[in-house]
Formats: sequence, structure tokens, C-alpha cells
Amino acid sequence: MLFSRFSPFFCSQSLGCDPLSMNTLERPSQRPRLGFGLENIDQLFPGFASGDFGVLYGSPTSLTLSWLLCVRCQLPEEQGGLGSPVVLVDGGNTFNLYGVSRIAQQYGMDPKGVLERIFISRAFTAYQLTSLIMNGLKQAVEKSKAKLIVISDITGLYLDRDVPKTEAKDVFNKLTLFLSEFPKENGVIVVATHPTGKPSPRSLFMELALLARAEVVIRVRGSHPALKFALEKHPLYKLGTVEFPSEGITLREFTEA
Repeated sequence: MLFSRFSPFFCSQSLGCDPLSMNTLERPSQRPRLGFGLENIDQLFPGFASGDFGVLYGSPTSLTLSWLLCVRCQLPEEQGGLGSPVVLVDGGNTFNLYGVSRIAQQYGMDPKGVLERIFISRAFTAYQLTSLIMNGLKQAVEKSKAKLIVISDITGLYLDRDVPKTEAKDVFNKLTLFLSEFPKENGVIVVATHPTGKPSPRSLFMELALLARAEVVIRVRGSHPALKFALEKHPLYKLGTVEFPSEGITLREFTEA
């Protein structure tokens, strides 16, 4: 089986605020939403809903936010989660067991139990990543019953010089098209992370293709203590930017800031 169970992660506690439709252009969906549990962020972006294809990009803190979602997804719905395991496809060897464990502990959850409900598979080449997603993702979701899929560092492997430029662009374009349709067809949330590095013509092409196909786009900008969360694209919510702390401080400070 391509996807196997893992253990420990890092997360953040719900603050008890109700951001429901605080920032909406239309009547919000009644589908359960998966938010970040951070009051200032949740007021701008109440959360992902089933059928969403979202992208977290920019600062490496975008990875931390994806780990936060992996833990929060496992909370019951009444606590802001989906009561569900997670499928995680790691395209950049970025998954941090200790970070996820710290998040789980802050939520009063058993880190080992949280990690056992994260089905993770690592890809080491662009070809492996493409196959894991386009050929293995549906089976992994059906077997695990996961409602959240995280694809970590989705562009990194396609920037490898061993992958011909034209082939990389063509395959990545097909991959983003597949991901734009997969969440709605399978009733799940897909969140891809794209920590940006030194720009190149290839990376800019992939970033544009990725952001164009995503329904929800969130950018993390700046660095501590001036870190910003920007909602850049959403079909329902008003776009905007809020400040929030970085992963360089404790989770309790993170959530209380």
C-alpha cells in the first residue's frame, strides 16, 4: 500500500469564537468547515469546506499551518474539526513529526494517536508524486475515510533539473487540473502547500498554474514578528489580510496573540 500510518504532530486550540459568516459575500454553506482555530484568522477565513481545493503558499509558516489542519481535522465537529483521519502526500520531505506532536499536546490529544490517523506517503521524484496523486489518491481516501488531503510542497520535485522543463510543465498542469476536480468528485478537502523559494521561469509558471486552479488561495507573508495571513482568493469570503504570530513561539502564545 502506498499510504501508511505515522505518529506525532503540532496544533492549535479553538478559541471558542464563532466566525460563522463574519466575512462572507454570500450566504455561507452549511457544510462543516475546517478552520485554523486562531481568532483573527478565523474572522477573515472561517475555514475550508468539503469540495474545496486550497493552496497555502509563501513563507515556510504555510507548512506549519498545514500541520495545524492535520491535527484540527481529527477533532470532533463540535470542537471545530471534522472527526476524520488525514491523507498526507509529502512531496518535499517536509512533514515534521515533532511539530505535529507539539500541536496535538496543546490540544490535549495523544500525539501517538493523532499520528496514527495521518496516512502519509513520501515521494522522492516528480514521477512518484504524480503517480501517488493521480493513481493512488482515490484509493487512499476510500480506504482511510479521510476528509482532508494535504499535499506538502507540491511544486518542489517538478523543479528538479533532471526533469525536462517542458515535461515538468505539462505534467504539473495536468496534476493541478486533476486536483481542481478531485475534491468535489470525492467530497473531501484538498490543501496543497507551496513554500516559495528563489523564483525561476519554471517555478513562476507552476505557481501561476497552481493558483489559477485553486478555489481558495492563502498567502503567508513576512517573518516574525510581522507575519501576515492574506486571503487572496475565495468564491464566498471577502479578501483581506490579518497579522498573526509565527511558529517561532509556543502554540499557546500563537493562539493567544
